[in-house]
Amino acid sequence: MNNSQKDEQDNLQKYLEEKAKQEQEKKEEQEPEPLSAYDACVLKESAKIHELIAEAQKRPKDE
Repeated sequence: MNNSQKDEQDNLQKYLEEKAKQEQEKKEEQEPEPLSAYDACVLKESAKIHELIAEAQKRPKDE
């Protein structure tokens, strides 16, 4: 993967994370009630998955 593709991928990742953050903030404004244990777990696992994806994208492929 060349630098421009990596930059584009990083920019897309940042955009998607920012968009998700904005949507979450918007949702929190609309729904001030606390998260259920299930929702909290889903959000935590989703964050872990995004971190793993980001780490995997940074590593060189061992082909």
